[in-house]
Amino acid sequence: MKLIRLVFFSVLSLFAIASFIGILLPANVLVSRAVDVMAPADSVRPYLTDIHQWKSWMDGMQQASVKIESPVKADLAGTQVVLTNITDSSVVSTWLSPKGSLQTSTIRVIKTAAPQQVIVQWQFEQKLSWYPWERFGSMMNDKILGTMMERNLQNLKTLSEQ
Repeated sequence: MKLIRLVFFSVLSLFAIASFIGILLPANVLVSRAVDVMAPADSVRPYLTDIHQWKSWMDGMQQASVKIESPVKADLAGTQVVLTNITDSSVVSTWLSPKGSLQTSTIRVIKTAAPQQVIVQWQFEQKLSWYPWERFGSMMNDKILGTMMERNLQNLKTLSEQ
């Protein structure tokens, strides 16, 4: 009986410590990457504002599991993507995973002093709940999302500069 009580209170204590440490971690996670593109904004914008055009620069969009429903809505292997706001300088979309995790993606086209150059900045923002495993897991977002974003931005740069 003492052993069972010891195990129970040990597990309870570890969960309480993990929860406390998790609460100290940020509730919002932001992963951002940018690339300089030697092309006018009008050359870059069409690749961003239509999900059909994402196939030409975003890895994985050619897979059979990707179902593009319209220029502003797609199912990326279970993740629902909807372009929610399109302006001259930004494209905002929501990404809803099959597990219910919601991320907001913003792609900005920032004009520079040079007329034939823009900065394309892409960011993902995720709001986390209090669960310690969710907060600890979010520490890998920069490694996972950041690498993918850099590769796709380089693809966009190469395509836009042709």
